[in-house]
Amino acid sequence: MRRTAIIAAMPGELAPLVRGWRREQRAGLVVWRQSEGEREWLATCAGAGQQAATRALAALEQVGRLHAVFSLGWVGALDASYVPGKAYTVAGVVDAQTGERFSAVDADANSPWLVTSPIVADAEEKQRLASAYGAGLVDMEAAAVARLAAMRAIPFRAIKGVSDGFHDTLPDFNRFISPDGVFHIGRLILFVLPRPWLWPALIRMGENSKSASLRMAEMALKLLRA
Repeated sequence: MRRTAIIAAMPGELAPLVRGWRREQRAGLVVWRQSEGEREWLATCAGAGQQAATRALAALEQVGRLHAVFSLGWVGALDASYVPGKAYTVAGVVDAQTGERFSAVDADANSPWLVTSPIVADAEEKQRLASAYGAGLVDMEAAAVARLAAMRAIPFRAIKGVSDGFHDTLPDFNRFISPDGVFHIGRLILFVLPRPWLWPALIRMGENSKSASLRMAEMALKLLRA
C-alpha cells in the first residue's frame, strides 16, 4: 500500500477533497482516509503554523509508512498575477525564519515559489516578502511539511489556493490565532460586526476561499491518481 499524506491548516481547505472519505480520530485530530487500489490517501489539519503542521504529519504517520506528502491550503498572493479564487502548484517553499529552500517534485517551470511566514501577512508584509524571497505566494505551514518530507526522503508537493489578493485590505488575523495554531472565528466575528467597512473584503475572501478549495481538490485528485 502506497500512502500519501495531505496536510492542511483548516477543515475548509480540505472539505471538497475529502467529501465521502472515511473519518477517524488520531492523536486528537480528525483524519480522512480514502483508498483506490494499492493507493491510500490520508488527510488532516491541525491549525495554522509550522508546529501545527508537524503535529498533523505525526498523526498521519501513526497509520503507517508514508510514501509522499502534499501541502494544501489557502495562501495570500504576493503578486497581482496570482488571482484570488484560483489554485496553483508550487515550485518550492522557502522558510522566512531560516532561509531554507525546499523544491517540490515535478513542478512546472512557471510555478510560483511559496514563502512560509510565522504571521499572517498584511499588505506591507506581502511587499517585503515578495522582494526578499522572490516568492509569489505566502502561507504559514508549508515549510514544515516540506522539511519533514526531506528528512524522510519522500516526495513533496504543494497545491495552494489564493484566498486574498496582493492589494486586499483585511483585518489583522494574527490577533485571532492562538499560540497552538487554532483560528478563533468567533472572536473575528465579534471584531468585525461593529466595523461594517470590513464586511465587503471579508465576504470576497470567503467566496474566494470556497472557490480556491474546489480548485485545489480538482488539482490534487489529478495528481493523486496520476
